[in-house]
Amino acid sequence: MILVELIYVVSAVFFALSLRWMGEVKTSRRGNFVGAAGMILAVAATVMAVGTQHYQLVVISVVIGGIAGALMALKMPMTAVPQRTAISHAFGALAAALVGTAEFFQNTPNIDKFTIIILLAEVILGYLTFTGSVIAFAKLQEILSGRPIIYPGRRIISTIVFGGAIGLAIYLFFNQGNTLLFVIMSVLALIFGIILVIAIGGADMPTVIAILNSFAGLSAAGLGFVLDNKLLIVAGALDGSSGLILAILMCKAMNRSFANVLFGGFGSVAKSTGDTDSAQKNIKSMEVEEAAPILAYAHSIIVVPGYGMAVAQAQHAVSDLMDALTEKGIKVDFAIHPVAGRMPGHMNVLLAEADVPYEKLKEMDHINHEFKHTDVVIVVGANDIVNPAATENKGSPIYGMPILKAYEAKTVIVIKRSAGGVGFAGIRNELFEYPNTTMVYGDAKEVINKLVQQIKEM
Repeated sequence: MILVELIYVVSAVFFALSLRWMGEVKTSRRGNFVGAAGMILAVAATVMAVGTQHYQLVVISVVIGGIAGALMALKMPMTAVPQRTAISHAFGALAAALVGTAEFFQNTPNIDKFTIIILLAEVILGYLTFTGSVIAFAKLQEILSGRPIIYPGRRIISTIVFGGAIGLAIYLFFNQGNTLLFVIMSVLALIFGIILVIAIGGADMPTVIAILNSFAGLSAAGLGFVLDNKLLIVAGALDGSSGLILAILMCKAMNRSFANVLFGGFGSVAKSTGDTDSAQKNIKSMEVEEAAPILAYAHSIIVVPGYGMAVAQAQHAVSDLMDALTEKGIKVDFAIHPVAGRMPGHMNVLLAEADVPYEKLKEMDHINHEFKHTDVVIVVGANDIVNPAATENKGSPIYGMPILKAYEAKTVIVIKRSAGGVGFAGIRNELFEYPNTTMVYGDAKEVINKLVQQIKEM
């Protein structure tokens, strides 16, 4: 149908524009609406193209999905965006894998060679992405430990499981009528997704989310070839390529490779080597009443936000602190590390929600040279991204990872809940021992609100 093809073209354009506009905070809202509009058009056109006899089932499915999505958007706090993203990848990948499975059982053994190889690949990718995303969700939600779960022979087991799935796919390519082997292949893919992500540490979760996003997109694109749906190919390719590019940027930001992220077990040895926060010495601390004058009489301040800010839901308090300092003529900027938080852009989203001007959010490469000229750096819940061990300690698991050079400032004030605990990488932060660093212990939101009150009274 010409009308369907025309709507598909419009939807594809909307998807491309959505990605473009969501790349910047200033236009992200527009990009979100355009992407949603493109999806509505795509669903409507697909229903028209298929010519289903049971429209009531389609309507019921759309209503159920719409209600679930609306509840997630309205009820889920901004601090849980990484978890929501991970579970969305799980749903998308599972949908692609299930449709591929249905196509196999419906059409085998009469599927042409090109289609069967794409179908088998997308089913494997879809199922492993589903379970991998569920594990990522569980780690981010702290249902499972954020630390890598390492066990003897895990790489051998992973190779056997994944190799088994690939081997069965190759056999099915030549003997596609064996439905039992297809089921076994799918189960192995599900298992591989679990053992792949469960061995990845929480510090790598931003990159893992981007990789899983890429996998889900590639699975959808493969399904587009199976169903001969051009829009699904375009949408999946956009999703897969954007996730891949983002994952590459994340790896670059951590000076890591894909293989190291997926198979490195990052952070798994920190506790056994004694490289923990509890082993740190010579840490100084002060009360809010002592920290407030330091901020109030500074000329320039850089705020470094991290996951602790998200957990404390302190983004609005941080925005109030910026306003209070700006009213006194103090220059305030925000240093954003690419992997701060639990997903790419996590800090940008939270600070944008708190109405922090976009131009004050400075990326690492654009602000690192300013730290040495800054009076005070306030670290709010960040850990690994300001740890000098990345540049100074060759034995550290994070050595070589580019960091925000907060230690170069004249004074560093770190707001931390307690003296114990470590970052998501599971290692101690050497910044806390620096002579120019002082800790202020307490809940980030409460501490910053007290700071705002004290500063306004000066």
